[in-house]
Amino acid sequence: MRGDPEAFVTANTAIARPPLVPEVPLYLATEITSIWQATEAWLGEQGIEPPFWAFAWPGSQALARWILDDPSPVAGKRVLDFAAGGGLAAIAAAKAGAAMVEAAEIDPLAHAATRLNAGLNGVVVAEAPGDVVGSPCRWDTIMAGDVCYEAPMTNHILPWLRRLAAEGATVILADPGRAYLPHAGLSPIARYAVPVTRELEDREERTVTLFRLVP
Repeated sequence: MRGDPEAFVTANTAIARPPLVPEVPLYLATEITSIWQATEAWLGEQGIEPPFWAFAWPGSQALARWILDDPSPVAGKRVLDFAAGGGLAAIAAAKAGAAMVEAAEIDPLAHAATRLNAGLNGVVVAEAPGDVVGSPCRWDTIMAGDVCYEAPMTNHILPWLRRLAAEGATVILADPGRAYLPHAGLSPIARYAVPVTRELEDREERTVTLFRLVP
């Protein structure tokens, strides 16, 4: 049975610091199986997707590092962290001086984690709940990390992101070598080696490339 989502997050995570962005503490899970099982029990559902919000995925770490090292892509701008998970990139944008930051997620636990993580870091991140794909552009910079891991997801979001880029927004994809990254219309702008765990990635490091979506 569902209860308080923020209480669930704090009960099933610990405050930790992502290896590439140690200046941003987050509520993170320490082991995937236990948090996955706990989430199924909390939702009263079986066979759900992994709780992506509970981990600092390599794409979001690379985006956060990029923003904190050079705030110019977000400073004074309206920013969207799409498929934000626990909001790491959104928090980095807020720290870097964005005028407004939204985190888009369809998972209520992800929003709860983002609220807690934003509070932990002393910043404000607005919620964009539900599926924002297809929404009119109200942002200057859109960031999306690790979103091309399945064909249906990629096919759902890419036409919309390309439209936003065509309308003048800066759209940044952070990809650690997922299978469904498109091969055209991308301009690489940065690359990071991100430490990861074998439990999540079957290796100890992922190379993440940041691409600007070319209109």
